[in-house]
Amino acid sequence: MLYAVQFILSFFASAGFGILFNAPSRTIFAGGLSGAFGWLVYFTATQYEIQPVIASFLGAIMLTALSIASSRKLRAPVIIFITCGIIPLVPGGIAYNAMRSVVLQNYDMALAYGFQVALVSLAIAMGIISTEMIDSLIQTLKRKIKNMRKKEA
Repeated sequence: MLYAVQFILSFFASAGFGILFNAPSRTIFAGGLSGAFGWLVYFTATQYEIQPVIASFLGAIMLTALSIASSRKLRAPVIIFITCGIIPLVPGGIAYNAMRSVVLQNYDMALAYGFQVALVSLAIAMGIISTEMIDSLIQTLKRKIKNMRKKEA
């Protein structure tokens, strides 16, 4: 039940962000699904006591893989799906705590929160980049194999 609630709420957050930023209507559902599955991977990982940085990396990998698949199926730029789906993974609560600590002049906590925000953000970026690079490598290899087969025939 908890996983279903997490999935549904993250779907609506992702899809809502797509609507807010005028993503094409045919991409809203897929963007919502990408975000929901990315969040579900993150949430599941944290339930198994995996560190939030690693969990964010894993969630970003799932998000990007689904975004790439959606991009190909719907013939739309992959950035549309990533932008919609990234919203649940963004460490907004931690960033809020960092800024709140600065305002309260608790600089040690602000630094700790700020460092955690930086690490989670870096993990998300690395998850997106690594997945796109692996996909690009796979597509290049597929093209080369196809061209080799054409030359043989």
